[in-house]
Amino acid sequence: MAYKINPEKCISCGACSGACPVTCIEQGEKCFVIDKERCIECGTCASVCPVEAPETNN
Repeated sequence: MAYKINPEKCISCGACSGACPVTCIEQGEKCFVIDKERCIECGTCASVCPVEAPETNN
């Protein structure tokens, strides 16, 4: 259940990238992107995002 970033919500502030303990979030073309292979599903990105862009991949 890795996280993904909803491009409709992401404002490219970088809060998630700076907070990720495994550095699996990088700036993409339109928004930040989470590498689902490296994501440890800790939820840190979701807890620091001001617009609730990170979501679980259900």
